[in-house]
Amino acid sequence: MPTPGSIDVPYARYASVAELPEADQALVKAAHEAALRAYAPYSKFYVGAALRTTDGRMVTGNNQENASFPAGTCAERTALHAVMAQDPATVVETMAVIVPQVTGDRPVSPCGICRQALLEQELRQGRKPLRLLMAVHNGPVYELRTASLLLPLYFDASFLNG
Repeated sequence: MPTPGSIDVPYARYASVAELPEADQALVKAAHEAALRAYAPYSKFYVGAALRTTDGRMVTGNNQENASFPAGTCAERTALHAVMAQDPATVVETMAVIVPQVTGDRPVSPCGICRQALLEQELRQGRKPLRLLMAVHNGPVYELRTASLLLPLYFDASFLNG
């Protein structure tokens, strides 16, 4: 007989970007601007990400599609890889993600591959939390205090050492 269980994901919901602290508002705005520069001629699904490091730098990314679909990359990984390529010791404090054309009450969350990449970043930076803001243009913002909440039953290097 199985033992029942549950996995809860705590988050904070802000009614709009205007409720965020000023630095987070700027991050969401930068993610929105990055989304408008995305290369998404096939899906027309423009995603922007902006991250802030503990030393105050802001780095943006957007999705980059390719006619050979698996060759494209998501906004979150574009931003993460850009900052890590420049300074592998960087600690990412917060990332904002937005898809401008999505409306309603539910922001788009990172895909499975990006969830794994965000988790790996947290592990890479000594388990220092990578806070995540997922925004709807002219709508709510969901905040997760740590990206690992996106992937509660995560895969990490400990499974490779078995």
